[in-house]
Amino acid sequence: MSWEFVLKVGTDWRGPRAQQIARAIAEEIQRGRLAPGDRLPSTRKLAAQLGVHRKTVVAAFFELAREGWITSERAKGTYVSLELPVSPESSGKAMARAAGFRLPRLELPGSAASRRAELLLLGGIPELSFIPRAALSRAYRHALDGRGARRLLDYGDPRGEPRLREAVVEMLTRSRGVRATLDTINIVRGTQQGLYLAARTLLAPGDCVAVEAYSHPAFRGVFQLVGVEVVPIPVDGEGLDVTALEAVCATRQVNAVYLTPHHQLPTTVTLSAPRRLRLLELARQRGMLILEDDYDHEFQYEGSPVLPLAHSDRFGVVVYFGTLSKILAPGLRLGFVASTPEVAERIASYRAYVDQQGDHIVERAVAELIEDGELERHVRRARRLYRSRRDALAEALTRHVPDLVFTAPNGGLAIWAQAPGADVDAWLQHALAAGVSFQAASHFLLGAAPRDFARLGFAACDEAQLVEAARRLGKAYAEAMSRAALPPRRR
Repeated sequence: MSWEFVLKVGTDWRGPRAQQIARAIAEEIQRGRLAPGDRLPSTRKLAAQLGVHRKTVVAAFFELAREGWITSERAKGTYVSLELPVSPESSGKAMARAAGFRLPRLELPGSAASRRAELLLLGGIPELSFIPRAALSRAYRHALDGRGARRLLDYGDPRGEPRLREAVVEMLTRSRGVRATLDTINIVRGTQQGLYLAARTLLAPGDCVAVEAYSHPAFRGVFQLVGVEVVPIPVDGEGLDVTALEAVCATRQVNAVYLTPHHQLPTTVTLSAPRRLRLLELARQRGMLILEDDYDHEFQYEGSPVLPLAHSDRFGVVVYFGTLSKILAPGLRLGFVASTPEVAERIASYRAYVDQQGDHIVERAVAELIEDGELERHVRRARRLYRSRRDALAEALTRHVPDLVFTAPNGGLAIWAQAPGADVDAWLQHALAAGVSFQAASHFLLGAAPRDFARLGFAACDEAQLVEAARRLGKAYAEAMSRAALPPRRR
């Protein structure tokens, strides 16, 4: 036994030195390095080895004896208690503990993230160095130091900081045509939490939810956690196939439909106007809930953004989700849910049990950015930047990966490209080896749909990085096709 090691372990603990030594020895007994019946050095000898006063070791031994770890016999010495259970021997390294209870089976969709790479072409990740940090920092200080700061630091409304809710109401009314009031808005920690809270309070286990056949696995996981059945609906150039949804509704009860109608994730297509009207009418007829995820409304590069389904909702069937994470930064974890007063109250009541509330200081700070027009100015700058990056990636892909078939999207933060007949998953593996990450269609796929697509994000890389990424992608694509012994298909 290396008692110098015990002293080293002991100094990792806080508190008096005697207590540190006592805890370290007890830990060595628990690990099995000291077994029941083992003799400890005398207090004088151990004190000399550890370089501490003998009274310190006496105090440590007294604490260990009081807790039952050791026993002392006059004129014989001090021993590890024989009444302790025998622990299996292990190395001196800290060991990870396994759960001491039965873990229930938990099945979720596949991982939502690709392996880390040098160049990340992952759709939906904004440019983090571009956020207005100075303005955000200033607004945070105002919230923390200004009048009402004490209230913001206390327990608050689980619906969110009132000023941010008011700012969201103004934003939705002015720029998205969504009728909202203070009592219809919930501020949440991102769309994912908002969707979970809405699904948990508006759906029951065993209910059926229709989702787009290409959809984000994390959001399908939300429904799985709630215990509802997920049914895929095809997506084409006009978005969700409402005719296919009607066919499913004719054969079974569909309680809700979750979709991303503005820039469909991942294909980026926009739900056409005729389909929007048919979907709203179908929901009215069948009393079906529409969960509308408008995750990147602001980033429209040609023309004006299409107004949400919630804008045309006359029947109270749409619950609308938006996020500020794509505008500012994902780490802020800020999103909102617009619904009806009854639904908003349900969501708030459930959240009060599982999360109580968000960070009202951050919420107040972001409210100030919206009120001052800083957020809108930032969006305009970001939109110009992302449009330029979209064009740079589109041009570079055309040059370096000419087999890809795609159209530069009118909005969103990614290009959805087809590699006809190619094994996109194999291409991804070659790309990862070259330091480039993107998302294959299989990442989003639920049910039967083409797999030879890739989602290539452009927001998080500058133009030079995008050109380099495309160059590496072209090389990786050629390698993947060569391995598959398939000749590249030219347009």
